[in-house]
Amino acid sequence: MTIPLEIADSTSGSWTVVTVTGEVDVATSPELFDALDRATDDKQRLVVDLSRVTFMDSTGLGVLIQTLRAVLAKDGEMRLVVHEQNVRKIFEVTGLDGVIQIYGSLADATA
Repeated sequence: MTIPLEIADSTSGSWTVVTVTGEVDVATSPELFDALDRATDDKQRLVVDLSRVTFMDSTGLGVLIQTLRAVLAKDGEMRLVVHEQNVRKIFEVTGLDGVIQIYGSLADATA
């Protein structure tokens, strides 16, 4: 059973936080891309909270890489929050855990 994607924006100090819930795959990645694109319009500090994401495929990774490039082009910073081991593993296997800062909690990511 597919868990529908939910996306919410908020702020924490100087950070824009985009909280993602559900599954990020080929069907939901365009929605995530649009939300992250809006969130980075005029912002330089972005946290993508994936702690409620239960599954992510390579299309989701592609969206995060595009977002990272956009943030870095503005001399910004992007961080992720990841709880699920199966989601964290995709970052480890691809080596992206060495490129994107990954935290275990939102509090740590926005500190």
